[in-house]
Amino acid sequence: MQSEPETVCNVAISFDRCKITSVTCSCGNKDIFYCAHVVALSLYRIRKPDQVKLHLPISETLFQMNRDQLQKFVQYLITVHHTEVLPTAQKLADEILSQNSEINQVHGAPDPTAGASIDDENCWHLDEEQVQEQVKLFLSQGGYHGSGKQLNLLFAKVREMLKMRDSNGARMLTLITEQFMADPRLSLWRQQGTAMTDKYRQLWDELGALWMCIVLNPHCKLEQKASWLKQLKKWNSVDVCPWEDGNHGNELPNLTNALPQGANANQENMGQCKSLEYQHLPAHKFLEEGESYLTLAVEVALIGLGQQRIMPDGLYAQEKVCRNEEQLISKLQEIELDDTLVKIFRKQAVFLLEAGPYSGLGEVIHRESVPMHTFAKYLFTSLLPHDAELAYKTALRAMRLLVLESTAPSGDVSRPQHIASVVPNRYPRWFTLSHIESQQCELASTMLTAAKGDVRRLETVLESIQKNIHSSSHIFKLAQDAFKIATLMDSLPDITLLKVSLELGLQ
Repeated sequence: MQSEPETVCNVAISFDRCKITSVTCSCGNKDIFYCAHVVALSLYRIRKPDQVKLHLPISETLFQMNRDQLQKFVQYLITVHHTEVLPTAQKLADEILSQNSEINQVHGAPDPTAGASIDDENCWHLDEEQVQEQVKLFLSQGGYHGSGKQLNLLFAKVREMLKMRDSNGARMLTLITEQFMADPRLSLWRQQGTAMTDKYRQLWDELGALWMCIVLNPHCKLEQKASWLKQLKKWNSVDVCPWEDGNHGNELPNLTNALPQGANANQENMGQCKSLEYQHLPAHKFLEEGESYLTLAVEVALIGLGQQRIMPDGLYAQEKVCRNEEQLISKLQEIELDDTLVKIFRKQAVFLLEAGPYSGLGEVIHRESVPMHTFAKYLFTSLLPHDAELAYKTALRAMRLLVLESTAPSGDVSRPQHIASVVPNRYPRWFTLSHIESQQCELASTMLTAAKGDVRRLETVLESIQKNIHSSSHIFKLAQDAFKIATLMDSLPDITLLKVSLELGLQ
C-alpha cells in the first residue's frame, strides 16, 4: 500500500491569558474547527512545554540591536520573503522618510508579539469567515445531504461554548443568524405567499432558543445585553424576517419570545442517559435562606407554565405551545418532591388561583387564552397526597374551555384586578383543539379516579364535566372510565361513581 508523501506545514499559534487567540497553518484546510496540525502543535506545547523555546516580544529584541544589526535584520527578512513583503517594506520606508506622513505622527510602533493589554478583551480564536461560508453552504443545500444535521451540530457547538462561558458563543450565533436572515428563500417564500418547510422552521426555533439562553445569561454585562437588544431589533425590522408560525412578517418571536427548546442534536444524547439525579445545591448570592438552585428552577418553571398567554395564530406555533409545555412538565416529573418542593407547589398554586389576569388559573381569563389542562393535571397529581382541597380547587378551575363557549363570563367588575373578557361570538382557528379537548378529558378522568368513594367531590367533578366539556365522544369516554373505576375487581362497586357514569352516558 503506497503511503502519501510527507507534507511539512508551517503553523503559528498566538496565546493570550491561556487562550488561543489566533492560528494560521499552511495546509490550506478550510473549516470552522482547528486543523489537525494546529491541534498537534497545541498538544505538543501542553505536554512538552520545556521543549518550546520562549522569545521576548520582537520590540524588546529590536531594542537590544545596534544600527548594523537592525539593517542586517531587515535586509535578511526582505531577502527570505522577497515577493511577499517587498511591496509593503517599500511602502513603509517611503512613509517613514516622509516627515508629514501619518506613521510619523504616532510614537512607537505596533508589536503583535507583545500580546494585548490587560484591559483588552481576549477570546478564543474563531474564523468568522469560515462560519459564514459553511452556514451559507448548508442553507443553500435546502435540507439535502444532511445540511440540517450539520446546522444542528453548529447549534450544539454554540451550546457548548455557552456552557463554557466562551464569548465566542454569542459571536458565532450572530454570524449564523446573519446568514439565516440573508437566505434568499425567505424573500422567495414571501413573494409566493408560501410557508417555509417544517425542517426550516425547526432550525429557526433552535436559533431563537439559543438567543434566549444568551440574553438570559446572568453572567453577561449590561452593555453586552444592550448591544444584543439593538441587534435583535435590527433583525426584527427586516421585512423577510419570519413569524413564529413559519410565515412572514415584521416580527421575530423566534428570537424574542420563544420558549427555549433543547437542541435536536442533544435530544438523542439526553435520551441515552439512564437517569438524572436532582439535588438541592445551595445558592449563596442574592438568595434567601433555605433556597437552592433546584427550588428556584422548579418555582420558575411553575410560574412560566401558569402564565396566562394568548394562543398564537398558525398550526406550527400552536403545536409548539403544546410541545413546549409537555417537555417542561416532563422535566419536572423527573424530580422527586420533598417537603421543600411541596411548599413551593402549594405557594404557587395559591398564587396562580389569586393572581388575576396574569395567571392562566385566575378567576377571569381571556377567551383565547391557552388552556391549563395539561399543567393542572400535573399540579393535581403532585398536590393530591399533600393538600387534596387545593389540588381539586386548582384542577376544577382549569377545566374551563372558554373558546368553545358562545360568551365568556364577564367577571366581578367590583374587583379591579380582574379584567372582563368581552369578545365577539366567533370561533378562532385553533388547529390543536382536538388535542386540547383530549387533555381536558384526561384531567377530568384523573379527578374522577381520585374522587372514588367521596360523594361530595364526585358530584363537584360531574358538575364541572357537564359544564365545561362539549365533545360528546369525550363525555362518553368519561362515562366508560367512571364505570371501569367503579367496578374494579378488588373492591365493591362505587354506587356514586356508577351514577356518575350513568348520568354522563345518558348525556
